[in-house]
Amino acid sequence: MDLAFLLHALIPSWFSVAILATFFTYLAIVGSVLPGKVVSGVILQDGTRLHYRCNGLLSLLVLVGLLGIGAKMNYISPTVISDRGLELLSTILAFSFLVTFVLYAAGCKSSNQGSSLKPHLTESLIHDWWFGIQLNPQCMGIDLKFFFVRAGMMGWLLINLSVLARSIQDSTVSRSMILYQLFCVLYILDYFVYEEYMTSTWDIIAERLGFMLVFGDLVWIPFTFSIQGWWLLSNKPELTTAAVIANCFVFLMGYLVFRGANKQKHVFKKNPKALIWGKPPKVIGGKLLASGFWGVARHCNYLGDLLLALSFSLPCGISSPIPYFYPVYLLILLIWRERRDEARCALKYKEVWAEYCRLVPWRILPYFY
Repeated sequence: MDLAFLLHALIPSWFSVAILATFFTYLAIVGSVLPGKVVSGVILQDGTRLHYRCNGLLSLLVLVGLLGIGAKMNYISPTVISDRGLELLSTILAFSFLVTFVLYAAGCKSSNQGSSLKPHLTESLIHDWWFGIQLNPQCMGIDLKFFFVRAGMMGWLLINLSVLARSIQDSTVSRSMILYQLFCVLYILDYFVYEEYMTSTWDIIAERLGFMLVFGDLVWIPFTFSIQGWWLLSNKPELTTAAVIANCFVFLMGYLVFRGANKQKHVFKKNPKALIWGKPPKVIGGKLLASGFWGVARHCNYLGDLLLALSFSLPCGISSPIPYFYPVYLLILLIWRERRDEARCALKYKEVWAEYCRLVPWRILPYFY
């Protein structure tokens, strides 16, 4: 691929704008009208709490079904995303910048003093633009933070399905492609099955909505998490049966740790007396869970996330570092985030956090870090 072709492919078009506008419009409509469990968010500092309609799984299944019918009737090409990947990437990147500036301007004008919409301004415009100034900004009653992460996860699956369709058309489907696609489908479906758990994550309850989250949800998740699929379109590594089994083991271990840790935290926040691994939970200062996975490492869920990221890359073999961009990046990101989490928790919980650190000395990987 020469530079001229690459630059031309990156130019947004009205067609890519129409694709994204249709996608976002669909999510906004079905997110509001399709049935789903209404989940209460955590109690905010002002005593209020948001409510989330968790119908992401149904929204996703309906969308995939509609796209399948459209492809069957030749209304839409199943490879449209893989054919216009770079074009869609530049379009959604431009959209992310636009949205962030709108969020910043709207936040600056807000006089709302509630926890969700109160502006948090510093002396640095860049800092405020990057990290955001409002916790839970909304548009026409839609919580944008929850909406964007849902769009990113669905976008990841749609990219993968389009890449798979291109691989089928080109007769390049390999054992590696099947394994990668299977792992990603299971992970994404699991996310939407347990979508309510997202409401108690750090991103939702503590991070303000700025460019970091908007870019991360709309650009980084769908387009970097799918790098392995793009790479496998033009590469066909040979995997032994032993390698396949080992890869499945890494995925399973990652899933058990990731989902188990997040589930324990979510259940604990809803019911602090719920049993963990068959025993009453150990709680530090009446606030911090120190049982189960959270008694093994203070950010054990990050370990599960890293193992899952590695399992997405292992089907590509070891002939190129490109498919391993995602797990390497994620390692750096999670260590940075873990440091930020630790600083915030130390400030919030003070001596309770110090006691928790003494009881659980490991940050992510026991006996190593």
